[in-house]
Amino acid sequence: DGVVGSEKVKSNNLDVKVPKSELEAKEKGMEEEPPRESDSNILDVSSDYPRDKHISIQRRLADLEKLADLREDEKKPCPLCPEEKFKACYSHKLHRHLQNLHWKVSVEFEGYRMCICHLSCRPVKPNLVGDQTFLKMGAHYHCIICSATITRRTDMIGHINRHVNKGETESRFITVRAPKSSYELVKESATDVQVLPNHSTPQKTDSYFNPKMKLNRQLIFCALAVLAGERKPIECLDAFGATGIMGLQWAKHLRSSVKVTINDCNENSVTMIKENCHLNKMKVKLNIKEEDNDETTGDGEENTDTIEVTKMDANVILHLRSFDFIHLDPFGTSVNYLDSAFRNVRNLGIVSLTSTDISSLYAKAQHIALRHYGCNIVRTEYYKELAARIVIAAVTRAAARCNKGIEVLLAVALEHFVLVVVRVLRGPSPADDSAKKIRYLIHCQWCEERVFQKEGNMVEENPYQQLPCDCHGSMPGKTAVVLGPLWSGALFNSGFLRRMLLEAVQYGLDEAQPLLKTLVCEAECTTLKHFSTHSPGDENKQEECGVYIKTPNTYAESYLVHGKRKSEEVLRSTAKRQRAEHSAEHPPFYYNVHRHSIKGMNMPKLNKFLNYLSEAGYRVSRTHFDPMGVRTNAPLVQFKTVLMKYSTPTYVGGQAEGPVHLPGEVQVGEEVPAAAEIKVEEAELAEDDKSGAAAAVFTQSYPTHCAAD
Repeated sequence: DGVVGSEKVKSNNLDVKVPKSELEAKEKGMEEEPPRESDSNILDVSSDYPRDKHISIQRRLADLEKLADLREDEKKPCPLCPEEKFKACYSHKLHRHLQNLHWKVSVEFEGYRMCICHLSCRPVKPNLVGDQTFLKMGAHYHCIICSATITRRTDMIGHINRHVNKGETESRFITVRAPKSSYELVKESATDVQVLPNHSTPQKTDSYFNPKMKLNRQLIFCALAVLAGERKPIECLDAFGATGIMGLQWAKHLRSSVKVTINDCNENSVTMIKENCHLNKMKVKLNIKEEDNDETTGDGEENTDTIEVTKMDANVILHLRSFDFIHLDPFGTSVNYLDSAFRNVRNLGIVSLTSTDISSLYAKAQHIALRHYGCNIVRTEYYKELAARIVIAAVTRAAARCNKGIEVLLAVALEHFVLVVVRVLRGPSPADDSAKKIRYLIHCQWCEERVFQKEGNMVEENPYQQLPCDCHGSMPGKTAVVLGPLWSGALFNSGFLRRMLLEAVQYGLDEAQPLLKTLVCEAECTTLKHFSTHSPGDENKQEECGVYIKTPNTYAESYLVHGKRKSEEVLRSTAKRQRAEHSAEHPPFYYNVHRHSIKGMNMPKLNKFLNYLSEAGYRVSRTHFDPMGVRTNAPLVQFKTVLMKYSTPTYVGGQAEGPVHLPGEVQVGEEVPAAAEIKVEEAELAEDDKSGAAAAVFTQSYPTHCAAD
């Protein structure tokens, strides 16, 4: 037509001249047009580029209603259903349809709802009817992580769980981070961290923060502060950072004494850790290459207020680098990380681990304890100490596989967690000595008496003979079970605990101080009345802040050597010191006073009962595992005898608190004088027959208990 660079396009019987360049641009745009929402099944599942999320994936029901553009005076179609399935209707009916058919049957993941979709997204084999082809409309879900479409809801839940088990929790569509105004600011021990509003629910957020674990964090900080006083500087690792609160407290209070590394495998958690570091005026040092990050410091730059933040799996960083202090606090059990932790930990370093799988450790899920720890357990009165010894046994086996032994410094089992802190002793000899302390426990299910099996591989003809009780002879059938393997050594180091108490006082950790005082008394098996900040007499004493701490010279000098293997002489002296301390170890396990109380009798006050046991010649202390527990080396029979002796009958007008003289009672040590004489009706009896008459009256009133005794 004489027009150069253009083509004639016929549209509606009209000749329209379109420039050739514009036509090519349109054709090119059509070729590069991205697939529609309904063609998402064609996308490669393994594609990693960001994409827009499907319209069926929403955070709130209101967001889903916005897609429908609800108006009272107009009919609107459902955005997730074709017109053949659901015709356009008014707003009230469409609201019920979206809520009941799509929202209630959705699958939830990290704050998003994957609603059921009825659009023609999923390729279904067509049905041929005559000359026409009808596409079958199948209900399905769109995966929030990959581009897969799943038909059944249960299959969709299993599909998401498989992603989580593989560590694939990052969605491959473009998401908008929550605005900073929605963050909550939490302050603990002069450290500020920002967390999401739902920080207390670990399934819904990446930044899990539990305020109930404050005591746990304070104990770990005290242990690190003690190690920092032995050698400087030390490299410490928080393998599961979450919000980074623990590592921030280490760096903020201990300053140049520590080099802190906070690790987490989740990208969102790492981002929040960086923001919390800047919030506390700490510089961030990254081990990854980031060209456009001006906030990080170089590898060669040294700064006392610098925290290294890493993003990798905990097992990977533990295999790659060596540390002096390692803390493991995963969600659940920590047995999957023990081999990596002991592989590169430095000599005389410290490994602390927090286990929150209390359902298995406290014998509520015994099959899980057998699976994770290889241990047979039952519910006992001392189940919390049993849990601590289970974890230490697993730690000992993992350290022994790396030719390392352990020295238990601290073991705490409370309502929400089990905390174990151990010192690492490198070498095959300490590893063998530690492995020998793993034994099985014989537990009587009738009287709750317990005893560790004797060392050796010889088979016992009658294992019941090892138990102090005679329940097997008086009861029919099998009365005892074998528990374990368990750690049979000491759970505490009194010298280390005293230094932890000093650090708690110095840094004003009020919640940890009462517990540490109880632990010191429990480690030395003394009552709080005899507690003193001065350690028992020893030739070598070190004074810190007015408190004397027992530190033998060879032991202290060996700790000052950083990263070097101890010589044979120091190893021998350490072994001698440990053998000398074994004789003064605290007794294993404890007895619950309520469990062994006598029906119809009022028990004495717990502190008075401790005095009675101590005056009878036994070592005794309270325990943090149980508020009504008594740790003592007295056999159960003697324990019950003393408890019965100083219990009072519950009837009105009974005797005051004091000893009850029973016929044929077992004599325990020296007799403690009574607080008051027994009141009897036969006051006319002679003075020498008064005690016999009192026993007769008591026997007549309570014949059952006297016979049982």
